[in-house]
Amino acid sequence: MNRLGGTQREQNPLRLNIARVHVPLSAVLAAWCGRKIGAGLARLTRHPLLLVPVLGVWFGLRLLDGHGVAGTLMVLLVLAAVIGVWRWLWPGSFTRLVAWRVRGWWRAVRVYRFCWQPAMVTTNLAVRVDAEEYLPRLLAVRSTGTVDRVFVRMLPGQVLDDWTSVAPRLAQTFDAKECRVRTTRHRQQLELWFLVEDPLTDPIPPSMAADSGVPDLESLPVARREDGLTYRLRLLGTHLLVVGATGSGKGSVIWSILNAAGPLIRDRVVQVWCLDPKGGMELAPGRGWFARFVYGDPDEGTGTGLDYEAEFARVLEDAVAVMRRRQSALRGVTRLHTPTATEPLILVVVDELASLTAYVTDRDAKKRIAAALSLLLSQGRAVGVTVVGAVQDPRKEILSVRDLFPTRIALRLSEADHVGLVLGQGARDRGARCDQIPESLPGVGYVGIDGIAEPVRVRFAHITDDHIARMVTDYAPGTCGQPSAGELPADRSTEAAA
Repeated sequence: MNRLGGTQREQNPLRLNIARVHVPLSAVLAAWCGRKIGAGLARLTRHPLLLVPVLGVWFGLRLLDGHGVAGTLMVLLVLAAVIGVWRWLWPGSFTRLVAWRVRGWWRAVRVYRFCWQPAMVTTNLAVRVDAEEYLPRLLAVRSTGTVDRVFVRMLPGQVLDDWTSVAPRLAQTFDAKECRVRTTRHRQQLELWFLVEDPLTDPIPPSMAADSGVPDLESLPVARREDGLTYRLRLLGTHLLVVGATGSGKGSVIWSILNAAGPLIRDRVVQVWCLDPKGGMELAPGRGWFARFVYGDPDEGTGTGLDYEAEFARVLEDAVAVMRRRQSALRGVTRLHTPTATEPLILVVVDELASLTAYVTDRDAKKRIAAALSLLLSQGRAVGVTVVGAVQDPRKEILSVRDLFPTRIALRLSEADHVGLVLGQGARDRGARCDQIPESLPGVGYVGIDGIAEPVRVRFAHITDDHIARMVTDYAPGTCGQPSAGELPADRSTEAAA
């Protein structure tokens, strides 16, 4: 009997009886008005400047009192004039505070709320219990010219993977090019990132990546994001790994970084040590800009045979020597080095890391390179020694120190599995489909940073040889090629090629 009873319970689904509470419409309206008023007061507390339009509206209403149609027209003309002047003199703030907010409100009403219920049902994100349908709640929509950010409260029991698995169907439902699912500060909420228009299809000129102000090593403008805004990259206190197939635009990433840091190189706050194992083909146009420049040509430079591999090891060991000296000087003083003209940020740029980690034939040089590179990546960030490396193959057997790079950029990759190797497991499910980037879009990729789950899609500037020549001329250091006092041991310093 118990066995039969147990079988009967397993065959019948669990029935839930949810209590229904009838609330008067007046109470619902009062609660809604209270929430809106409370949200408005909280916003005024955080942004006191919003009192200006509020006072303007109040003043306009006072003018209307007793003036009839003429007063109304006068207020409207004044308001239109203020908006026109604002848009003309400060187009950036007008677009951000007015145009994008109006666009977000319009698309929330016209697109998302209109199609929300059928979209949740067809993607199986809605739940039906006792003939009652429960939908995830659409909280807000914020829009830019290219991206709609839709904030959603999930139903109890739903997790992020439930939404990432149906992201392509959500994109098709709301007529977007892509849909990416992002986390928020609240565990029960998420953000749907709908790409409506792609601003990254056209090449980005260098002027879009460079900033007219004084560069900040913690916020260098290097690329354009898919929402149309400038992407700023942190270069101080990190290491950067660039991974991409042949022709994906790894050179664009390196030159965009150097372009943004140009004024700091001119002022000798940043000093570039360049290692180009591909014979100097990629970075030779800037050789007069670099304090150290070594390239993998066995017939030139330091000698013949395999001497150039030993030279790569020597430069990396010199960087380790700088690191050790600064550790001794900063011990007990500070935990983060501040770059100056006398103690600059040492930017070690390696165009093809695999040539130093996997393809070196000199065993002694290979061991020295591996030891020096591991030390720099594990200890160099705090003392102002940053490594920027580019590689085609991110596998562990090719690049064993891959996980020591806190910042990673994945351009077009040849295999889908490589996305997880570069940006972390689950990055491709969250929208970083680097293996699907077309060859016609060099410089397009995803930036992943340790501690941030969602990678950011960007496109780096297209920098030509002519622009590189202008950069080298305009941002040439006063004594290019001469290391700062005390930077290098005397018997190991090498001058940059003229």
